[in-house]
Amino acid sequence: MEAEPPLYPVAGAAGPQGDEDRLGVPDGPEAPLDELVGAYPNYNEEEEERRYYRRKRLGVLKNVLAASAGGTLTYGVYLGLLQMQLILHYDETYREVKYGNMGLPDIDSKMLMGINVTPIAALLYTPVLIRFFGTKWMMFLAVGIYALFVSTNYWERYYTLVPSAVALGMAIVPLWASMGNYITRMAQKYYEYSHYKEQDEQGPQRRPPRGSHAPYLLVFQAIFYSFFHLSFACAQLPMIYFLNHYLYDLNHTLYNVQSCGTNSQGILSGFNKTVLRTLPRSRNLIVVESVLMAVAFLAMLLVLGFCGAAYRPTEEIDLRSVGWGNIFQLPFKHVRDFRLRHLVPFFIYSGFEVLFACTGLALGYGVCSVGLERLAYLLVAYSLGASAASVLGLLGLWLPRPVPLVAGAGLHLLLTLSLFFWAPAPRVLQHIWILYVAAALWGVGSALNKTGLSALLGILYEDKERQDFIFTIYHWWQALAIFAVYLGSSLPMKAKLAVLLVTLVAAAASYLWMEQKLRRGVVPRQPRIPRPQHKVRGYRYLEEDNSDESDVESERGGGGGRGDGVEEEAPPAGPRAGPEPACPYEQALEGDRSEEQ
Repeated sequence: MEAEPPLYPVAGAAGPQGDEDRLGVPDGPEAPLDELVGAYPNYNEEEEERRYYRRKRLGVLKNVLAASAGGTLTYGVYLGLLQMQLILHYDETYREVKYGNMGLPDIDSKMLMGINVTPIAALLYTPVLIRFFGTKWMMFLAVGIYALFVSTNYWERYYTLVPSAVALGMAIVPLWASMGNYITRMAQKYYEYSHYKEQDEQGPQRRPPRGSHAPYLLVFQAIFYSFFHLSFACAQLPMIYFLNHYLYDLNHTLYNVQSCGTNSQGILSGFNKTVLRTLPRSRNLIVVESVLMAVAFLAMLLVLGFCGAAYRPTEEIDLRSVGWGNIFQLPFKHVRDFRLRHLVPFFIYSGFEVLFACTGLALGYGVCSVGLERLAYLLVAYSLGASAASVLGLLGLWLPRPVPLVAGAGLHLLLTLSLFFWAPAPRVLQHIWILYVAAALWGVGSALNKTGLSALLGILYEDKERQDFIFTIYHWWQALAIFAVYLGSSLPMKAKLAVLLVTLVAAAASYLWMEQKLRRGVVPRQPRIPRPQHKVRGYRYLEEDNSDESDVESERGGGGGRGDGVEEEAPPAGPRAGPEPACPYEQALEGDRSEEQ
């Protein structure tokens, strides 16, 4: 039985008839040119196109997983190091033996101030940085600043810790805004690569139907937050495997604590000033910090090597070409949109609730009653509950859009009311299971809140020209809420719960009002995005099929032909007939030919 010929025969190879193939056409140097450079006879264009877009979709999934893993490792290292650092610096003996009269509590207070106060100015520079560096490179630079903060803990001094904390505070909002924008763009690209045939039929200038990328966005946000919420569990690994071996038990640390939970005042009032039985060796601390530094460096490599670009190069040029003054002003102009105004209370509550989980619930209810040695396990319960419940964000695929957000708010409302009337007794372990259940359920509400808000913003604002502005506004309000929690850390627990409760009710009511307006057909007022003004007159902007034209330009220009933002070429002057060459290279070639003639 004769073997089948290869699918793609190699040009120039001798066939079964020597120097001629089966059709009698000579092979080798005497072969016709079409045989060497023409299409393969068995080439299947449709199959190759399908394989190409499948590789593109796999690349998008790789980008989402890499960004999720990079964010998880970054925040796991940052939170773990900060927690271990604050516990060590809290101990009086550690401060006196290791640092003497250097004033470590003052350095820590200024460091926390730098982390919490600096993001207030983020609305002024975040959109400019994202447009200047690009979404992927902004993520990489922000992760690098987190790694810089980790590296400064090798030499704990005022001139290392405080400047690095200020730099980290400046990077918080840009990191989160670029991450939210990145995940949204990946969902839109996945839709484009999955429905490439429909886009070919509609033409490259037609925008996809509104809401078409929403299912992919819900899935990608669920993946991202399932990964990210694991960072709280990863942050407890240094505590579990290293620092817990040096801690006193609860009978020592909670000896002077009189009240916990809703009756407590500030953060751990009456907590013992010495929490370490023995001081950890400097060599062991250096080993732990080196491991954290290696993980931070791995997060940088993940973002750098495995995250692809969020936009095509021509799209990046368009995004920058609207003018830096306009980029600076547009976040403020988006306040005109009633949808954002109605979501601001939810943005604020999103910052309140995550800080309450880490400080109010974990410290005021957990550590205050069951000891510092169980802090890590409480936060692990919160982390695992939030990570598992992030999948519940997929309920938006089948249920009405408000259901996940309102369900998370309702769960937090019940927990807040329960905590309002609960004051666990200090040094009593019988109720520890209630703390674990409360932490896990609070994590479920946090997951529904975070996935629901991020997906909602990506659905409401599909235009790629304004997504970075929207996520900047979201995370800026969240940073303001975290700053308010930092300022009110000394308030009684009842006051904190009351503020949390009022904000939660206002956020849910305002969001439902926004949805009601949208159902009534109220049109939001969005600021106009200026058309890109390309300063470089290159051949890319002179083509008939304008590949650099933005979606807004294509809609204004009617979808076909030359876009509005494309400059017309001047008619050729002189007696020479024929069209003028389209690029300088061809002009130079024609000049050489005329000189030769």
